[in-house]
Amino acid sequence: MTTGLDVFSNLHDLVRRAMEGLPGARRGSLLTRTGRRLSYRAIVGLDGLLPGGVNLPSDGGALSASAPFGPAAAPEAAHGPCLVPAAVWYRTHLPEASEAPGWPPDGAHILVVPVPMFGAPGAYLALEQPDAAPLSGTCRALVESVAARGGAALERRGLFQEKAQSAQELRLLEEVLSSVAESVDLLEFIETLADGIRSVQTGPRWSTIDLAILEDAGREGRVVDGSHGSHGSHAPHGTSGAPGQPMCRVYKAPRRPMTAYWNNVRDGALAAGRDLQARVEFRSGMSSGAAAQDALLEDGIRRRVDGIAIAPIDPVALEPAIRRAMEAGIPVITIDTPAAPGSRALLYVGTDNRAAGRMAGEAMLRLLPQGGEVTIQAESFAVPNAQGRIEGFREAIAGSAIRVGSLSENLFNVDRAIELAVDAVRSSPGLAGAFGVCSENGPGFGLASMRLGRSGDLKLVAFDLVTSTVAMLQDGVVHAAIVQREYDMGYRGVQALYEMATRGVQEALADLPASRCIDTGVDLVTLERTPFSIALSDHLASSSARKIANRRLGAGGRGRSLDFLVIGMAERESLVDDERAPVAEDSLVGRVMRSCCSLVIDTASSEHQRLGDVAEARRSGARTLVGVPLLSREAVLGVLVLASPHPDACSATDLALIERVAAVAAVVLENARLLSRIKERTRALESLSSRQEALLETIAAMSSPVVPISRGVLVMPIVGALDTQRSGRFIEAMLKEISEHQARVVIIDVTGMAVVDASAANHLAQAARAAGLLGAEAVLVGIAPEAARLMVEQGLDLGAIVTRSTLELGFSYALGKTGGRVVHGRS
Repeated sequence: MTTGLDVFSNLHDLVRRAMEGLPGARRGSLLTRTGRRLSYRAIVGLDGLLPGGVNLPSDGGALSASAPFGPAAAPEAAHGPCLVPAAVWYRTHLPEASEAPGWPPDGAHILVVPVPMFGAPGAYLALEQPDAAPLSGTCRALVESVAARGGAALERRGLFQEKAQSAQELRLLEEVLSSVAESVDLLEFIETLADGIRSVQTGPRWSTIDLAILEDAGREGRVVDGSHGSHGSHAPHGTSGAPGQPMCRVYKAPRRPMTAYWNNVRDGALAAGRDLQARVEFRSGMSSGAAAQDALLEDGIRRRVDGIAIAPIDPVALEPAIRRAMEAGIPVITIDTPAAPGSRALLYVGTDNRAAGRMAGEAMLRLLPQGGEVTIQAESFAVPNAQGRIEGFREAIAGSAIRVGSLSENLFNVDRAIELAVDAVRSSPGLAGAFGVCSENGPGFGLASMRLGRSGDLKLVAFDLVTSTVAMLQDGVVHAAIVQREYDMGYRGVQALYEMATRGVQEALADLPASRCIDTGVDLVTLERTPFSIALSDHLASSSARKIANRRLGAGGRGRSLDFLVIGMAERESLVDDERAPVAEDSLVGRVMRSCCSLVIDTASSEHQRLGDVAEARRSGARTLVGVPLLSREAVLGVLVLASPHPDACSATDLALIERVAAVAAVVLENARLLSRIKERTRALESLSSRQEALLETIAAMSSPVVPISRGVLVMPIVGALDTQRSGRFIEAMLKEISEHQARVVIIDVTGMAVVDASAANHLAQAARAAGLLGAEAVLVGIAPEAARLMVEQGLDLGAIVTRSTLELGFSYALGKTGGRVVHGRS
């Protein structure tokens, strides 16, 4: 047994040592304080008395009603060791055992010993002895010494749990804040919230987490902009309320999300695209196996993307499509899963699966130093990842007392994974351990061990940190997890494609290992830090730091934006449900919205029976119902609703966390609404500016038209003011027309000019000089008498520009210069 790796064995060993120090002790247990109740963490000697065994941790009954809150059957234990009749103890704290016929034995008593944690009783040892004999000095010292060691171990684990929960909370808030955009997809948003809350709060076991958003805050699936996010073929449904009654849309998160791994791959790929200023599209499909990925590859070839990264479900079946892409000049690499032997794929970015399997085998050797039978489950034995991990696991345990019994594959079906795990554990009573080769296999074994009373006793090594694995690590159900760096796979995969697209394939490959493999690495993660593993909290912190360290910014100013396609394995299941519903006053959501305060309800209480959604939740098996408002500066945006089948499932600490998450969620929604409004206003201003610019261009064109009136003669009337901007356009148009028409004379008619001041005179002189450079002469006509007088008074000089009083006279001059003559005069 290794402290920090196997809390189950550690705590049971402490109970056995305490029993050894108590004469005649045959049974014992360890209970920890969890809020206002006790929770069994270790039970020794009660196997035959408890039908179906006990899932640890399990409820151990209530604490006393008054401080300092000792066990309800022995409140004085909070002050020191005490004796209580066994019948009273078991009836209060283990009623399943008290119902066994002829038990407990007559005269038996329970010695209840406080276990100090952080300066106060945080747990209790309950040791059954045959009589009411008090503890002797030697025995007392031994038992209290064991209790002190137990307290130290529980303190250490508690600190690591708190640290892990804090790291998870920070990660959750970071993910929520990263959702800030012009519009927020609420279907994805509630999944992020639910997945994060469940990973942080393992105790309440939230069965459902819903997000109710008022329609004026987030219409049809997206905040403010009115477009509904489409996910699969699911269509929103619901009912209409009475006239004037507020309506909300309720988004129901999936009960068992298993998409965290591929979400991380996607996030890494998209982050690389942003950093490198390239367009990255993440697509995935599993509903039709390799055929779905084949279709995505063909789509990328048709669109002629600049590079493709794929995690092949079936590398052999997909090789022809990979070859077609390469022949089309599109670089193809694989991520997460290696390509088939001899593949045309240029590179593999992902885990060294054989090495990862050896790490899992070494962890199992530490968990089972005496050996024993283990079972293995994978998603598919046809996937190279699974093959490599199983081979590495066998290499590590070779020559030891550990032997592999059954092997099974769930074929990417989560429900089948649980069924196979239950069958494996039930059919092998002596089964000592299990290795979950892929992300869903470890939690499947964990649920099986909990259902069959083997929680903690069955040594589990899992793969990847999906939400349920995190929870089971904190509860001691899963002992260790081999954690891949999937974010890095997505990021470094796009980074490699970028290098190939910008530098050339051969030059980019020259800087890579000759094996054409980039090993992104793995970590052995346990709840507590050990000499050979990293603590869960440290892993979460280091993974965030690694995201920053691996960033590489691309050079801007490229002519064409690069376009990359990343194809994953796990198609998002249409598990997120949403419906439209009225906000009734006699409902939890209605009360929370009116009061702007959180509400925690025991559904068994008669106080809230009139609330319709509370009664419905009770019928669905919920015992605790929580509503937390999403408050903005203006109003309530919505309500986060959580349900648990357990009583008193939401402590003050739990509620405080949910309120923090809700506050950040409200900021995200409010910012999305603000950004959307800004964008709408910007679009309106841009449209207005475009119309104004088009109008000005039309006016400019109409106020300075170019009219060829004779061979070699142009007329350009000016209407309105001639400022610097308009002068530039006027001269540019004049020179273009002179060149096109080979004009020798340009008649500039200023009859329609508002005023001919010094600035206008200067612009006219510039136009004449520019025309002269192309061999044309400018003739100025239409100067009004008043304008002429002002020009003389101000000393304005038009230089050598020929002037005529009327257009007719100017035309006659121009004809004379070009060899023409007037054949029709005025009568």
